[in-house]
Amino acid sequence: MTSPLVRRHWWLIAAAVVVIAVMVSLVVNASTSGTTTVQASPTPASVAPPPSAPSTSSTSASVPPSNVSPAPASSAPAQSLAAKKLAAMTLEQRVGQVLMVSSPVTGTDESSLYALETLQVGNVFMKGRSMAGVAGIGAEVAGVVAHISGSRSDGVRPFVATDQEGGFVQIMRGPGFDDMPQAIEQGQLTPAALRDDATRWGEQLTAVGVNVNLAPVLDTVPSAEFAPLNAPIGSFGREYGYTPAFVSSHGLAFAQGMMAAGVEPTIKHFPGLGRVTLNTDVAAGVTDETTVRLDPYIAPFRDAVNAGVPWLMMANAWYPKIDPDAMAPFSSVIVQEMVRGDLGFTGIIVSDDICDAVQVSEVPVGQRGVDFLAAGGTMALCTNSALLPQMYSGMVQAAQSDPAFAAKIDKAALLVLEAKATKGLID
Repeated sequence: MTSPLVRRHWWLIAAAVVVIAVMVSLVVNASTSGTTTVQASPTPASVAPPPSAPSTSSTSASVPPSNVSPAPASSAPAQSLAAKKLAAMTLEQRVGQVLMVSSPVTGTDESSLYALETLQVGNVFMKGRSMAGVAGIGAEVAGVVAHISGSRSDGVRPFVATDQEGGFVQIMRGPGFDDMPQAIEQGQLTPAALRDDATRWGEQLTAVGVNVNLAPVLDTVPSAEFAPLNAPIGSFGREYGYTPAFVSSHGLAFAQGMMAAGVEPTIKHFPGLGRVTLNTDVAAGVTDETTVRLDPYIAPFRDAVNAGVPWLMMANAWYPKIDPDAMAPFSSVIVQEMVRGDLGFTGIIVSDDICDAVQVSEVPVGQRGVDFLAAGGTMALCTNSALLPQMYSGMVQAAQSDPAFAAKIDKAALLVLEAKATKGLID
């Protein structure tokens, strides 16, 4: 039973209980808040904003993490591991991380072995054509990787890339590989069906040790009538369609399928080759007189960046309405201000081939990698391993004589290492 005294003063007792509860709550919350403040890692001010919010500065000396969405929970440890690996590397090893050299898909040759073993190039592009199927090609890839893994690379494994678009551009074929239709035929599928197919195609690449696909093509060809005149894209059926929206929907479906299979897709060729008539691989002076900086044909690239695609490849053409002074891979306006700034891309910017491409023949081989990294690029692709030593030595010498360029090498190498750490390619 309740005593008369308690019944008379129940409201005073209740008020006291409420006051005590509030004070206890305040103390607990203050304690919890203090703990969170100590444990939480603040977001570095130098990290670029997400793709939907373009960076306001294109000259930051910091290195943003690879643009993978959503960010893995281990991103901070990955960055720490990458920084530790970079600090232990020689200049020559750092240059090796920002290069990708070709090796025949049918087996290494003398010049590719020299690039991988002696020059310690850290990434490889499987070049050529093979019908050996999953078993045979897998053995060849494993043999290449063995030359740039383990103690030789201090536990940093390579990005292994190939060109598996479909149609005329499918390097790996044979038992275990689908015969992939060309992109113009892939465009006849629904995006959902294409995503499913691309996931299967990506799993076939994963099975042989390939972790980067230099696809999809996001170049927009203006019309079916113009396609036969468009030497690099339309004449080979490499376009998904004839409007930016259609190219975006299907190119992104292909990219998402690859990512679902664990393969890094590479959107190409920024800012677009759909309007040119000559092919930069076999011709010089290839120029797009139409594309401007905020061109509607750039939309597919922007959509892919916003969706978290981690690699972007530059075109080798001239774009005088954007930068009259330099072709795309050597233009800081296009590489740095547009890709990093306008698009807000924070991933790996890889060049198209800048060894064999006739388009870049006027630039000395030893200067090409230097100019690409100086413009803001991350990884220079050389599909002629016999020329790679010239490009490599040019970059090493430039870094030795120019601290500003050496800083660009470090920045690019750290970005590559962070991407590798996130991908689980660093022991």
